[in-house]
This record gives sequence, C-alpha cells and structure tokens, in this order.
Amino acid sequence: MDGIHDLGGQSGHSTLGYHRNEPVFKDRWEATVFTMVRASAQAGAYTNIDQFRHAVERIDPKAYLEHGYYGRWLGAVETLFVEAGILTTAEITERAAQLGAGPDDLIAARPSRTKIQATGIPAKRNPVGDPPWFKVGDPVHTVQASPLGHTRLPGYARNKEGLITACQGLWPYPDLRAHGHGEQSQYLYTVTFNSLDLGFSEAFELNLDLFEPYLSLIETIL
Repeated sequence: MDGIHDLGGQSGHSTLGYHRNEPVFKDRWEATVFTMVRASAQAGAYTNIDQFRHAVERIDPKAYLEHGYYGRWLGAVETLFVEAGILTTAEITERAAQLGAGPDDLIAARPSRTKIQATGIPAKRNPVGDPPWFKVGDPVHTVQASPLGHTRLPGYARNKEGLITACQGLWPYPDLRAHGHGEQSQYLYTVTFNSLDLGFSEAFELNLDLFEPYLSLIETIL
C-alpha cells in the first residue's frame, strides 16, 4: 500500500540516525513492547511477519513519524489485538488511562472495522513445480501499481528498468500472506538498478529483492 511508511527516496528522510554503540532498548517500555509483540503472536493476534508489517503500515501517519520504532510496534499490536477480537479499543483506552495517558494523546492504532480483503500486487499464478519466468541477465521492468494492501515493492522502484542478477528461489508471497490468503509462494529475484534511474542524486548500483509478479520482461531487439 502507499503510505507514510514508504519513505525510500523521499526528500527529508535520508538520515538513519544510526549510532554504533546505541543500546538495544533506550527505555524500559521498549523492551516491554518487544515482549508484547512476541507474545501477541502466540495469543493469535497475527500469524506471520507480513501481517504484522501491514499493521505497522496502517497506524496513524503522524504517530508513525513521531512515536519511534517501538512506538510503531505498539500501535500495530494494538490494531491486531482489536482486529483479532482479543481486546477492544475501549479496554485498551481504559488501561492506557490507568497508566497515565491523557484524552488528547495521539493514538497510533487504527483497527479496521471489517475484515481486510485487499491484497497487494496480484500473484500471476501458482508456480509450484514450474520454472521461474526470468533468468540471470534478463532486463525487466517493474510494475506501475498503487496497491491497497501490503506489498514489498517500494514506491521509488515502481515503473523502473533493472537487470536480473540472481534468482533466490521460491518464497511465501507477502502480498497474499499479509491478508491471510495462505502460503502461496512466488519466485524471488535480486534486481540491480542504476540509482540515477530511481531518482537518486549519486550514481551507484542498487540491489532489490523483488517477487516475480512485480516484474515483466523487456523484449530486446536483436
């Protein structure tokens, strides 16, 4: 889906702020959220990492920018708890108020009122037993899409030309898996791009691992 989470190539979001010796958890609450996320999967709030990632994508955009890494996790797990019927929004709000939250505090979680049916980029087929469509050295073009659901094709790499440099075999397709549509697999490729073609100001090779439905072959004229 297109949202605030897809920051790659966006102006003003290029600095990662990485510090080599920074602690794993800057505050105690971050460790608590880490534990909650691991436990919530065991409780049935979500079944796979793609479903969790899509919940992170759907939190309030302002909270996504302001709440930090583990704050995003917290908003996502609250969304999943409500959608799974484990907790209600009212129960979460009541507990937050008991811990000191105010009525005007920004709430990250935005659970859907109905079961989410949207998927990302549609799978072309079930490739089990079939060979990959592309081979190393093939020039390919990425699709131009604005999917409603989860996808691993970043916005800055859509409708671009690249070169297949490796085939990574079959992997569960996140565009279906994030929405509970099973473990159907698709071939995954490493695609090499010229950074200038993706809008970067400096020239370098950029490698992205992209699934087969994201790609189409560029026919070459001999």
